[in-house]
Amino acid sequence: MPIAVDIDVMLAKRKMSVGELAERVGITPANLAVLKNGRAKAVRFATLTALCEVLECQPGDLLRWEPEPSADG
Repeated sequence: MPIAVDIDVMLAKRKMSVGELAERVGITPANLAVLKNGRAKAVRFATLTALCEVLECQPGDLLRWEPEPSADG
């Protein structure tokens, strides 16, 4: 997938557990795991805003674009 999710990186930097983040953001740990593992098809801006507020970061600290490998190389 061309969008990589770096929530794990921010959790480590903040020394915070997935359960604590989920509780503070107001989503279930299962939904946070889907997002964290890059399996989410979409993310609400309200959720992204809450993640950034709790983790004290910018959206670009959580999400980044990675080009897909080309078919010819």
